[in-house]
Amino acid sequence: MFLPYRKIIITAFILWAAVSAYYTNKLTFSFDFEQFFPQDDPDLEYFQSFIKEFETDDNFLLIAVRNEPDVFDSSFLNRFHQYCLSLRNVPYVHHVQSLTMMRYPVNTPFGINTVPVIHRNQPEWYAQDKAMLLSDPRFVHNLINEKVDALVVILKHKDAIKLSESKELIMELERIQDQYGFEKTFMLGRADLQTQLVRFQKIEITRTAILSFILVSFILWLLYRKPIGLAISLISISMGLVIFTGLMAMLGREFNALSALYPILLLIVGTSDVIHIQSKYIDELRKGYDRIPAMITSIKEIGLATLLTSTTTAIGFATLITSRLQPIREFGVNAAIGVLIAYITVILFTTCIMTFFRGDQISKFVDKKNIWDRIIQHFYIFSIKKKRMISAASLLLLFIFAMGISRISTNYNITNSLPRGERVTRDFIYFENEFAGFRPFEFAVEAKNNYSGDDYAVVKEVNKLEEHLMAIPEIKTTVSLATLYKSVERMNGGNSPDAYRFPENISDFEKAKKIIDKSRLSDVNVLLNKDKSKTRLSSRILDIGADSITVLGERIDQWASTNLDTSVVHVTRTGTGLILTKNAEYVRNSLFSGLVLAILAVSVVMGLLFMSWKILLIAILPNLFPLLLAAAIIGYSGIELEAGISVVFAIIFGIAVDDTIHFLSKFKLALRNGKNIEQSLKVTFEETGKAIMFTTIILFFGFLLMLFSNNPPSFTIGILISTTLIGAFLFDLTLLPVLLRKYINDNHNPVQPQARKMTPVDQPL
Repeated sequence: MFLPYRKIIITAFILWAAVSAYYTNKLTFSFDFEQFFPQDDPDLEYFQSFIKEFETDDNFLLIAVRNEPDVFDSSFLNRFHQYCLSLRNVPYVHHVQSLTMMRYPVNTPFGINTVPVIHRNQPEWYAQDKAMLLSDPRFVHNLINEKVDALVVILKHKDAIKLSESKELIMELERIQDQYGFEKTFMLGRADLQTQLVRFQKIEITRTAILSFILVSFILWLLYRKPIGLAISLISISMGLVIFTGLMAMLGREFNALSALYPILLLIVGTSDVIHIQSKYIDELRKGYDRIPAMITSIKEIGLATLLTSTTTAIGFATLITSRLQPIREFGVNAAIGVLIAYITVILFTTCIMTFFRGDQISKFVDKKNIWDRIIQHFYIFSIKKKRMISAASLLLLFIFAMGISRISTNYNITNSLPRGERVTRDFIYFENEFAGFRPFEFAVEAKNNYSGDDYAVVKEVNKLEEHLMAIPEIKTTVSLATLYKSVERMNGGNSPDAYRFPENISDFEKAKKIIDKSRLSDVNVLLNKDKSKTRLSSRILDIGADSITVLGERIDQWASTNLDTSVVHVTRTGTGLILTKNAEYVRNSLFSGLVLAILAVSVVMGLLFMSWKILLIAILPNLFPLLLAAAIIGYSGIELEAGISVVFAIIFGIAVDDTIHFLSKFKLALRNGKNIEQSLKVTFEETGKAIMFTTIILFFGFLLMLFSNNPPSFTIGILISTTLIGAFLFDLTLLPVLLRKYINDNHNPVQPQARKMTPVDQPL
């Protein structure tokens, strides 16, 4: 036993924590959309080859500037124009486009000339400019809204821009915006989302850690009512958290969108371990043992159970590595490491510290029974008197849960995953309501049978697809080679809105093609690959939900296969929007496979512990109910199942099974000490039931703290876990003993009793 070296162990942990605190300051955060791409997906592989031939579809930043009552004010227009010009010098920006910088081409007897899209300094033209803009599908919902009270400047920046580069870009944009003093501005794009969401992650994880620490302190004070007992617990728990964050920094692991869960998980898992060890230690001191022998007994009896619970919790998290989404895999691995660090800290550091103090110094309730004992006594009596009601209620709940599970939807949208009350969310919603939204909706059009991507037959089919897309309410803007040809036709028709149409014959097409080739438009290079074997159609779709977008995409695919000439073109949906939308499918699949793997892995651990298939089945059954309860809550409440929320099941199973292991470990130990089934249950309720109740209280309020989160997935996770862990507690203290009484008897004891050790007489409940 390591207790003779307790001073050395305590010193080593203090030094380890000090080093970890230093490295914690070097912890990095990240948020990349690529993290949410499902790995080894065929659509992802196609998209990666697609962007090698073209450019990516998320290399843009939209900035909307409002002016009331409308933008047609010479002072505002000139200020906005100067603002757009200044954005050309922003780092990583390659191209700037806005209405004040654009000109309509006009076909005159002297050749092609241009006129401003907006005559900034000629108010007499404003009415005509407004009418022209609102009739032009290239501009409305893209560079100006229907209310005509906002203009958009589109910035194209470098592909796959990194977080550090995004921060630099956004800081410079904000500095420039302050100089112009616009009434209201809105920003949307990859660089801004990266910057704002990482900033929010840091705030969220700090707030979560502080609130969790305050809550744990309050509850531990209520439980022990002694400063020393409180201090031991808090120092141990905090040390585990600091060591974890320091280790993450040392290993170079970045925190991602799910990182706000780490402080709560580490604090409450560490608290659970502390409470079980501390409760057993105090129970042994009650029996009259000295401190060292009492702690040795506590480590032998509770240490193994706590090791098993930590292992099963870690296994629950580790099974998330089956997910094809990188943030979920990283969260699972990091959380598993954190759980084991919390256990090592408690079993070594906390136990050593505790032996320096008497029981009455740690807890006020060492020598007398209290309200917690009486509550556990009621549960024990209830499990005896109401066993039929418990069994019937469990069956009824299974039916109720099944009904709720059947209602689960994965039709999640980006809006519901963004932090409430934050500028990034406000801006996202604004672009959804006033413009064409954010989700890229890409189509790759491959020319077939020796056609080139810019041939009349191919572009004609592209135009059919574009016209079909523009008839869909959720799609408000598109751009393709067909767009360019319709723009030339409009120019030739005196810029009349009616003239914006695709060339009626190949002769008109070839004339337009010559004009486009001479103009050397940059859009041509973006829309056509080098060997002219493919062209692209780019659009954006409103945030209507992953499943809805999938259904819509499949309808478009069906339309294309029946209405386009498949001997000329082959159309493939692609882009970041499609890849992110596929997360819904992988969330469902990985959730099921991960849970099955977790249950199997935990079953193996329990099988090795109890060496009885009967007890193994009894142990697993009560822990399936919390999972079903969580799924039912999701279904009944209309919560969309998405990547962030899917981790809730691994958390619930990993933590809920802990209480069952503690309960059955004590039950097994009592049987080995020569007690019969009922006596063993009494002792288990008395010594372990109270610790389970304490840890459940900590877990419940710990996760309930997430209700203060501005992050909707975290808010939802808090409700789900806190609610279902109460359910897990109730099932462990009602259904579990009923099953043990029914299927385990003294004549067929799954654990061979040994001679009872000489211990003080167990007090009845």
